[in-house]
Amino acid sequence: MTTSAVASSPATPSRGILRLLSPAGAVQDGARLDRAESHLGGLGFRVQSGAQVRARVQRFAGTDAQRLRAIHAAARSKARVVMATRGGYGLSRLLPGIDYALIDDAVRARGQLWVGHSDFTALQLALLARTGTVTLSGPMASYDFGEERPDEITVDSFLDAVDGTLEAVGFACDDAPRGLDAQGVLWGGNLALVAAAVGTPYLPRVRGVLFLEDVNVHPYAIERMWIQLLQAGVLQRQKAVLLGHFTGYRLSPHDAGYDLPAAVDWLRGQLKPHGVPVLTGLPFGHVRTKLTLPHGLRCRVIRDGAEVFLFFPHPGH
Repeated sequence: MTTSAVASSPATPSRGILRLLSPAGAVQDGARLDRAESHLGGLGFRVQSGAQVRARVQRFAGTDAQRLRAIHAAARSKARVVMATRGGYGLSRLLPGIDYALIDDAVRARGQLWVGHSDFTALQLALLARTGTVTLSGPMASYDFGEERPDEITVDSFLDAVDGTLEAVGFACDDAPRGLDAQGVLWGGNLALVAAAVGTPYLPRVRGVLFLEDVNVHPYAIERMWIQLLQAGVLQRQKAVLLGHFTGYRLSPHDAGYDLPAAVDWLRGQLKPHGVPVLTGLPFGHVRTKLTLPHGLRCRVIRDGAEVFLFFPHPGH
């Protein structure tokens, strides 16, 4: 394991070791990862990046065994933060072999923070289902910190979570019902991974606040996954459903006016009898600006004017 030579400025607080991990797809652009290491170093992290991070076997960042070893090594390490480099695909095939108690102990006993999104959702769901572990749904190294200039809101939200100052996040939302006040465990992430967990031991049995996003999926396929979650009884037992960004799809003439808003309207109609509100506009997903959300932590969702706020318990309360 090597350590980035990038040092923070004297005015930047030292935030400890940030260990990079490639648990799924292979890194496609080494230059983006180089920039990410530099940006993260400038934020006060001592960045650790070993050979596995840039390994490639077919589309994966190493063999299944190599990626499993890297996950467990990260949990045993002294890293304060373990950050995925990217998503892609590959974590689902590792779930039966992961030592969940090892990661849970690193989080609970040593305060280690695991952060990522996209395919990382598979690990987060499994951890929540098996051990109740709280992780961070947030930025990844190549995707977010590999930009020439990372998004300021993304960076600030991530640092708030790391520094323990994250008490609330808010976003503009014009479709939240008046008087909205819901409480429950915040969970979810990538819709395809949540749907894929149905019928497995890796789907959390949570009645909480479910947030969802996806990329490169047509609205009809998004709706089909919502139907799967409806028919499995998942959506009806939530206190609220928050929709982030669904990006990268292309409509065709055959859709004839059927688009994502139409699918959302349909979903609202299905959940209205159950008293489950569906809110849009959550800044999360495969987009430049994203919030860091504590996955598995209890939260309170409130509408205030034209905004919706998610409140989290302050550390120590």
